Amino acid sequence: MIATSYPLLDAFLTMLWIFLFIIWIWLLIMVFGDIFRSRDLSGWGKGLWTIGIIIFPWLGVLIYLIARGGKMHERQIQAAQASEQAFRQYVQETAATSSTNTADQLAKLADLRDKGVISDAEFQTEKAKVLASS
Repeated sequence: MIATSYPLLDAFLTMLWIFLFIIWIWLLIMVFGDIFRSRDLSGWGKGLWTIGIIIFPWLGVLIYLIARGGKMHERQIQAAQASEQAFRQYVQETAATSSTNTADQLAKLADLRDKGVISDAEFQTEKAKVLASS
């Protein structure tokens, strides 16, 4: 019953319009993201581009892509590289802190053993715990 009231071509056109709408939303998100991520635009420039895109959506996005679209890719690459660099630095700092912390704990345990505060068996037990946790 629904097939007779909604032909295949209409279903195809509906899917096409939905697809175009999704692409439009994605394009708006990308342009707004580029506007607010851009370091070479002042606050006024960002505000004017945003107002222009809100008031004249199709024309505003088209003009933005013509005027500033060539460097969108470069800004995305720079942002990705900065993010990756920050992540690598965080991992290196965390790994260094963890290994230093383990070494400090083992040095303290060895010092306690040498002073006679803990026995050799206790030292081995605690050493196994420290090494298992790292």
